[in-house]
Amino acid sequence: MSDEESYELLGFDNVLLPVGDLGEAVDFYERAGFAVGFRFDEAGIALVRVGKETPGILLRAEELLGHRTPPWPSTRIWLEVPDARSAARELATAGITPLDEVFPVATGWTVEIADPWGNVLGFTDYTKRPELGRMS
Repeated sequence: MSDEESYELLGFDNVLLPVGDLGEAVDFYERAGFAVGFRFDEAGIALVRVGKETPGILLRAEELLGHRTPPWPSTRIWLEVPDARSAARELATAGITPLDEVFPVATGWTVEIADPWGNVLGFTDYTKRPELGRMS
């Protein structure tokens, strides 16, 4: 590649998250509302789907990774939902405790959770700015 050439970012392939136990991770993510796209235990990976998009969250088993709380600051993956406050209630019903109360953001509301290995996921909506969201 010359100095005048560049590469083009086409979009996300997958987001990889380390987990200590693949079965426990799949159970957690299913309770959090994710559908399993595939699971390949021999390779220590499972893909959970994010909406109707092809890329997803690839859970990758790391044998020595134990349960931990999320480090602050840590990387966060925010996913769009129609209503973050409803998502928070559904997560609580599924036994998943949010990191904090639902909080306002410029476009709407957000709730964050952490899986048992400290990976942080946020569920955010565009109720204040629906013209910017996928649901508009």
